Amino acid sequence: MIEIERKFLVESDVFKSEAFKQTKIIQGFLNTDKARTVRVRLKGNEGFLTVKGQSTKDGLERFEWEKSIDKSDAEALLKLCEDGVIDKIRYEVRMNQHVFEVDEFFGDNAGLVVAEIELSHPTEIISKPLWLGKEVTGEVKYYNSQLSKQPYKTWK
Repeated sequence: MIEIERKFLVESDVFKSEAFKQTKIIQGFLNTDKARTVRVRLKGNEGFLTVKGQSTKDGLERFEWEKSIDKSDAEALLKLCEDGVIDKIRYEVRMNQHVFEVDEFFGDNAGLVVAEIELSHPTEIISKPLWLGKEVTGEVKYYNSQLSKQPYKTWK
């Protein structure tokens, strides 16, 4: 499956009052090679194993395969992951026919808040909420796999 996604910085916490759902996420990476990232995720009480391919030059598209796994399997696999576990809360905010997934990061990435929106095609028009800031689609440093290796706290 090809994932088409845009990514933005978030300028205020107004999104929290607009969210219809929030979920705690812990994730680690078994492999952070840019050609094939392998992620283990605990999302609430659910486990997932995800493989992502390399992004296109504009950062909009890449292959993504995801499989649900038992929570206990995810917990076991997280122990095998590379250093730099990602800890965040994901807020889901509906905007017309789209849902923005807003990630508020903790730990070594505290202070970073990023919104993503999945699209059906690369040129799809979206409505932008007022709290949405600069677009960072394709900026590799904002990929979770990179945040695990070079966290936000080290950028300053």
